[in-house]
Amino acid sequence: MLISRGWPRRRPMAAVLAAVALAATLGIAGCATVASAAQAPAIQAATAYVPLPISPGTTAIYLAIRNNGSPDSLISARTSVGGRVTFRELASGGTLMRTVPAISIPAHSILPLVPDGPHLMITGAGRMQNGKEITLTLRFRHAGIVTVGALVTNPQDTASSNYFMN
Repeated sequence: MLISRGWPRRRPMAAVLAAVALAATLGIAGCATVASAAQAPAIQAATAYVPLPISPGTTAIYLAIRNNGSPDSLISARTSVGGRVTFRELASGGTLMRTVPAISIPAHSILPLVPDGPHLMITGAGRMQNGKEITLTLRFRHAGIVTVGALVTNPQDTASSNYFMN
């Protein structure tokens, strides 16, 4: 290396190649993250479960709804076991549940549908079997239809691995 004549100091070729490879890897990883975020569905539903009905054909449906976009509303739902699905949430007093026409889903959020908050009620459903999955079809005002599997669970059977709380 010629430093005494004012020549620029040369770096070993391996270090230059390593820096270029690192920059390319970070650039590609960043692009992949942006591309996958852009391709994510506006609404996603997960961890759906249905407690085994105590009264024949009547039970609740719990799940988590992720909204990756602008505000939306859950406007209808149906199940593969039939019945009528209604939407429930806490009344203004905060102790009693009331039926509502839709459930609002805030923008860029995850809304848990849980026993002490907004959730779905199903009445008149067909037979459900512990440990089996039913299909839940959700219709959103803007995002359209989202389908998710919901595991039928038995809250009385705490020794079994098929019951869980979200």
